[in-house]
Amino acid sequence: MPARTAMLLRLAATACLAATALAAAEPDNLAVCASCHGEDGSGAGYENVPIIAGTPTAHLEQAMQAYKSGARRCVEETLMCDIVAELDNAEIRAFAEHYGAMQRRPSGEDFDLVLALNGGQLHEAHCAQCHVFPEDENVEAARGIPLHAQRSHYLRLAFDAYRDGHRDTLLPEMAEKLALLDAADIEALIHYYVSYRR
Repeated sequence: MPARTAMLLRLAATACLAATALAAAEPDNLAVCASCHGEDGSGAGYENVPIIAGTPTAHLEQAMQAYKSGARRCVEETLMCDIVAELDNAEIRAFAEHYGAMQRRPSGEDFDLVLALNGGQLHEAHCAQCHVFPEDENVEAARGIPLHAQRSHYLRLAFDAYRDGHRDTLLPEMAEKLALLDAADIEALIHYYVSYRR
């Protein structure tokens, strides 16, 4: 057998083994999450479902535990609390690792450029310390989840839930920052996060 053919066969075998390992790493009952969030974590077709692909594992795990404990209430997404309540800690960790390992992709929504530019300034002034870009090398250690490339409808729901008291801020600093923002500021921030293209 020629050396080149042997090398190609070895590469093909390695690729097959890698694909098998990835398939084996897929959590049991992935369909539980994928029914809303999609297998790719984009939640395509559900405007009130967040894009979770590329959200750091620790943040996804923390969010699911907050839903499970009741620290984060399900206002629009009541099914989420019902589902998470049935998961054990190992399942929560497996789902978080699965979606956390994916790459965040932009929502592709239209946005207002002037609002996005204003939102960028607001982000730098109030949010950038905790909410970094999805591809930032420190994203795993950031205090907040990446908001860039999130869909606008979900961001509005989340901001409203925080401001209305339906969702507790996990950090006191976040409550302080939100108190400084009015409705126009929040809309500008949303346009900024939606404008993200990678």
